[in-house]
Amino acid sequence: MKNEKLENFRVRTKNDEQIFGGHWFRGKNCNFIPSKKHFKQNDFISEYILKGYSPKKPFIDKNKKIIAFGSCFASSVSEYLSIKNYSVFNKKYGLNSHIIRYGEGMANTFTVLEQLLWAFENKNIEQNTWYYSPDDFARKDEEIRNETLRLLNQIDVFVITVGLSEVWYNKENNQVFWKAIPTSEFDEKKHGFKLSTVDENSRNLDEICKIIKRNLPLAKIIFTLSPIPLMATFRNQSCITANSISKSILRVALDNVLTKYKGDDKIYYFPSYEITKDYLVDPFKDDNRHMKDEYVSFIMKIFEQNYCL
Repeated sequence: MKNEKLENFRVRTKNDEQIFGGHWFRGKNCNFIPSKKHFKQNDFISEYILKGYSPKKPFIDKNKKIIAFGSCFASSVSEYLSIKNYSVFNKKYGLNSHIIRYGEGMANTFTVLEQLLWAFENKNIEQNTWYYSPDDFARKDEEIRNETLRLLNQIDVFVITVGLSEVWYNKENNQVFWKAIPTSEFDEKKHGFKLSTVDENSRNLDEICKIIKRNLPLAKIIFTLSPIPLMATFRNQSCITANSISKSILRVALDNVLTKYKGDDKIYYFPSYEITKDYLVDPFKDDNRHMKDEYVSFIMKIFEQNYCL
């Protein structure tokens, strides 16, 4: 009866029994927060973190050509899969392509998109915005572009790791830098800093999907959000709170794109960020920035189990 007071109900699992109120409509899908007892389950990660994101079956075999780039966590993906003898393009090939040489330094969505537009569609890039280090800016000549294009045209699986929503940019044309501006080149009238928005990052991620689909319709894309925190923030607040905001913007943007492409068997999200933040205990080294090696291996084993044959 509609006016009848609904009693609490119990959710029983093999590890716990939880009590929830029965007076709220819960919808067709209702997945409750796991209790601490659930963390002891062998299937905890698949049931409480990967649920809704894992592919129906693994699809990466040893013959699939893989590239991982974006934030510094991308290098961990490349190294692990290389050791496991998957066909990963990484620095050992000695290629001049920037996404091989500097790929783990392309931590914002603007730079990832720009690389793809430059390689696939010959987008014109302003000189000296691709600073990888204070003394090194990347070439933009046709030889490098053609080598990047030849590489990309071989790829079956893109693992794209995003990490930053705080960016430095050119005030004259809004172009975002790879990292920052060398002190010797900084011009306050020309260069600025900003926190990019959810809408900007959502558009960038959507365009990344579109350009890959346009040029490589059979390729698969696996997005991840890097668990590696900001080294520093240039906002007037603590780095810890700024990092939370930065990651939240990217996570919402990723959710927007994953929602748009829901049901698309070529676009996926692997929750390395959630595994690190909500499951692992003390995952970082003493610098509180780099992950402990055993936890990188742990996360990558989960990736392998779900995506690799």
